[in-house]
Amino acid sequence: MELVPPPLIDLLEGQEQGGCSAKLDPKELHKILADLPVPHSDRLLVGTDTSDDAGVYQLNENEALIVTTDFFPPVASDPYTFGRISATNALSDVYAMGGSPLLCLNIVLFPSTQMPLEVLREILRGGQSAADEAGALIVGGHTIEDSPVKYGMAVVGRIHPRQVVTNKGVKPGDALILTKPLGTGVLIAAHRLGMAREEDYQEALLSMQRLNRYAAEQMTQVSTHAATDITGFGLVGHAMQMALASGVELHFESSAIPALPGVRNLLHEGCIPGGALRNRRYVEEHLHTHASPEETLLLCDAQTSGGLLIALPEEEAPELLRRLQDNPNTAQSALIGVASPASPNGSTLTIW
Repeated sequence: MELVPPPLIDLLEGQEQGGCSAKLDPKELHKILADLPVPHSDRLLVGTDTSDDAGVYQLNENEALIVTTDFFPPVASDPYTFGRISATNALSDVYAMGGSPLLCLNIVLFPSTQMPLEVLREILRGGQSAADEAGALIVGGHTIEDSPVKYGMAVVGRIHPRQVVTNKGVKPGDALILTKPLGTGVLIAAHRLGMAREEDYQEALLSMQRLNRYAAEQMTQVSTHAATDITGFGLVGHAMQMALASGVELHFESSAIPALPGVRNLLHEGCIPGGALRNRRYVEEHLHTHASPEETLLLCDAQTSGGLLIALPEEEAPELLRRLQDNPNTAQSALIGVASPASPNGSTLTIW
């Protein structure tokens, strides 16, 4: 990642929320979507019914397309950094399914009467850097006048139809590995409030700029049963979707959860973003926690460009973890839990 000059403008000035924490309340969104028709096709390998990261459409016997999109308001003052983070986040859905990004379209909402167009150029340059690293081509996009600025991508990836990784395949006894530390939502909020140490916030920015490419490449080398990327619904929200789709219960050891520097202290000091509280409400009917309120909220924190949650046979977990921890991009990967048969009491998530 290249060094960037001082920002042309502070994108966070006057910004109330950014990144994946700007998502709609997942509980309310679920109600709205419940009555909409679910698409069906013999070629649609993954649709909307299992809350997966992207759609998958089979072209022929040997190739399928992964289709996804994501965009949000700024999480960084610097336009280039914001552009790279947003593009990295959009590309992540393809990696979560074990695929390779192929084509991208820019999505831009920009207030051209309030900001110099050079700011937009830097945002797009940051997005281009992430696409280049992913080996994907940006082939166009769409822009509209809007405030505040928002940026993201629609992404098309490719994969063999028999190699698609979804969130539906978790089996009892599987180990659960997380490939990035949690806490981006906390640090973004704390930065706005002047509570975060600058070096801790910068570490969050670096984490959000790291592609999940290497994690995806490694998980496809073992018998991965399921995976998802951890973004706006927090670890608990995405894990709940995985558990419900797979018919299992997931158990997390709170002390094993990796967190970005300073995040646990900020939670103890009362820095609790609204996204974490929304995610806590989203999973409340399915969650049983023995952890402290602060540790529970860490798992609820809305992540921007978070890591992958990977479920695989317990005997293969040590080797995958070794490979991940040997690479700088995934060095903080950790074994954080296990899967068990579905609980008779209805809970799908347990935090210890």
